[in-house]
Amino acid sequence: MSTYAYPNPQAIFYQQFEAVRRDEVVGILLALFLGTFGLHHFYLRRTGLGILYLCFFWTGIPAILGFFECFFMPGRVREFNAIQAAGIAAALGIPMPLWSQPVAAYTPDAAQPFPAQPFAAQPAAAQPNPNQPAITDVGTLIACPKCRQTNPPTARFCSGCGGTL
Repeated sequence: MSTYAYPNPQAIFYQQFEAVRRDEVVGILLALFLGTFGLHHFYLRRTGLGILYLCFFWTGIPAILGFFECFFMPGRVREFNAIQAAGIAAALGIPMPLWSQPVAAYTPDAAQPFPAQPFAAQPAAAQPNPNQPAITDVGTLIACPKCRQTNPPTARFCSGCGGTL
């Protein structure tokens, strides 16, 4: 029996993500050619800035800003897509399939909060020192029950939504 409410939540994630994702090239072209009217802001659902550009398009200032913003559009589009993906994954109750890379947590020791060389390789014959901080895997991180954001084990509040852990 599956722990997910859907038979294949990853397929549903990709289907919903493809419906809301934005393309970087389209964002660049909108900023370059139609940046005067703020269409690149409407494309990324920033309607406030889009309306501001529409109010002042006759001055020529939004055209200059649109030219400069076309260089920043790839990063803004990637950020928009990452936020959309996180929202869809949280709504489905699954980890994000696109960015599921392993995370290492650093747990400091009270006696020695910061080691001189935190990630130095030890010889194979060396015994682990209990006073030295250890690098642990994802299993020691705490997941928020509301937003599924991973947090350090000593955290009392979630870094994603601010809820109590």
